[in-house]
Amino acid sequence: MKLHELLLALAFGVAFALPIEEFGQEHISTDEEHEPTWSLVPDGNGHLHLVNTDPYNLVGQEEPELHFNADSDTIFRLFTRANRNTAGHVIQLGNAGSLGGLWSGGRQTRLIIHGWNNNGGSPVNVQIRNAYLDRADINVITVDWGAGAQNPNYVTARNHINAVGATVGRFVDFLNLSGGLSFNNVYIVGHSLGGHTAGIAGKRVTRGRLHSVIALDPALPLFSINAPNERVAPTDANYVEVIHTNGGLLGFDLPIGQADFYPNGGRSQPGCGVDVAGTCAHSRAWEFFAESVRTNPSRFNSVRCANYDQILNNNCVSSGANRNMGGEPSNIGIANGVYHLITNGASPFARG
Repeated sequence: MKLHELLLALAFGVAFALPIEEFGQEHISTDEEHEPTWSLVPDGNGHLHLVNTDPYNLVGQEEPELHFNADSDTIFRLFTRANRNTAGHVIQLGNAGSLGGLWSGGRQTRLIIHGWNNNGGSPVNVQIRNAYLDRADINVITVDWGAGAQNPNYVTARNHINAVGATVGRFVDFLNLSGGLSFNNVYIVGHSLGGHTAGIAGKRVTRGRLHSVIALDPALPLFSINAPNERVAPTDANYVEVIHTNGGLLGFDLPIGQADFYPNGGRSQPGCGVDVAGTCAHSRAWEFFAESVRTNPSRFNSVRCANYDQILNNNCVSSGANRNMGGEPSNIGIANGVYHLITNGASPFARG
């Protein structure tokens, strides 16, 4: 057997074998030698990478880290219906003169944050951006932190999100101060690592409180239920919604929002075939969300369950009013708790 085949086989056997708590702040390093924790982790395009997800033993990953400065290297591109077919208008953090004629502080504003090994032009940004602009003429801003995310070392990319989230928070503050933006008009949407980054941005704004944060299958590796300050959490905005599509493998499984939706149980997704590494299911979160934005209202009808155990055991007993997953505007004030729904295996995914 060739070396790369052996590594892949080992990765499938040990990937994510540790419980979530092992990845959090409560993990205490000892003098004993750590064995690397090799895992197959996909980027936002579904390409698999074999990485060591043990931050205490980065064997084979000691190559010099590329310098990344979140404030200077994160690119904010504004899209409206007037320039949707262009490369976008770049707004520079702190530079009021860069707002330009396309910016309107009175409009609804949506920010989209990609995940690992992606950039501003990756499908998650493009598809959600187009869905929003199909729905309404609003400000859509893609947050391109590709200079930090496009790194073969997942651990390094993960460790950038605190800085990126802080930069996004300062950017929203800047739009409020210099661009007349109302915090009540701001949603931040993120996929995988971007889902946690959206939550961190909500923690870091200082001039107001975000209307909504939408986390799309926020990443599991190196995140802990016991470290809410490092991930998306229910208090990051006036409303926090989480959509789980590959929980327990690539995405976070436990409820971490005000409302948590679990399509098809939240772990695997119909139409994905033999999806051992979870790449297809992980991407379904942003595919579902983009579709939900285009329809009015969202047609992803969901049943509220009594608790998360009912999600796990696939025995959801209706407990409260049904709600629609995703959509535009958000479910603020009407959705809370955990929800189950069934989707189709191909687009259109919603069953109505």
